[in-house]
Amino acid sequence: MARVALVTGGSRGIGAAISVALKEAGFQVAANYAGNDQAANDFAAQTGIPVFKWSVADFEACQAGIAKVEAEIGPVDVLVNNAGITRDSSFSKMTVEQWREVMATNLDSLFFMTKCVFDGMKKRGFGRIITIGSVNGQKGQFGQANYAAAKAGAIGFTKALAQEGARSNVTANVVAPGYIATDMVKAVPQEVLNSKVLPQIPVGRLGEPEEIGRCVVFLAGEGAGFITGSTLTANGGQYMA
Repeated sequence: MARVALVTGGSRGIGAAISVALKEAGFQVAANYAGNDQAANDFAAQTGIPVFKWSVADFEACQAGIAKVEAEIGPVDVLVNNAGITRDSSFSKMTVEQWREVMATNLDSLFFMTKCVFDGMKKRGFGRIITIGSVNGQKGQFGQANYAAAKAGAIGFTKALAQEGARSNVTANVVAPGYIATDMVKAVPQEVLNSKVLPQIPVGRLGEPEEIGRCVVFLAGEGAGFITGSTLTANGGQYMA
């Protein structure tokens, strides 16, 4: 029977590419989403991947949502913590609400989601926890103290979790993308991309969402069991950790 993969924020952007890549690799995939019903329903119709709506920033919602996924599809073998938001502001102007919103969705969610599946993975003797980080969690970024802190925290969370799951064949790893050609990034004026963004990237281009999907498929596979506690950087050489 195919292993079950759950992708948070899995119906749009990088998450959608991850969901499709996992399905093409033979996984049974469930895609979580938070708010855009039209986009999620369109994604499900186009790909055949079922979608499930809940906020990953709410522990009780995570418990209920994962219970529904497991009842309809099966126990979660692969969890991809992809959901994330930005609330950018210089630190001097950043509000408590901007800080808390980003921490809740980008960092608290890692605990909430993983808490619901980790013990089951250990009992079954297989699990893959893959968290989507960011180059800005590795190097920092002006105006993103909240986001960078959350993404850096994801790396520490993953290293600790990896030690607890290792003996049970439950691995935990981070994929840290750089600038990826999502709708959000492509909305940046081309002149800004050409003058400010691309010169930072030695390969001279944006990454493609499908490239991140392939990273996740590799880490999710049976053959990646000796890789845990690691951060796989996929940033075109922008930052070499």
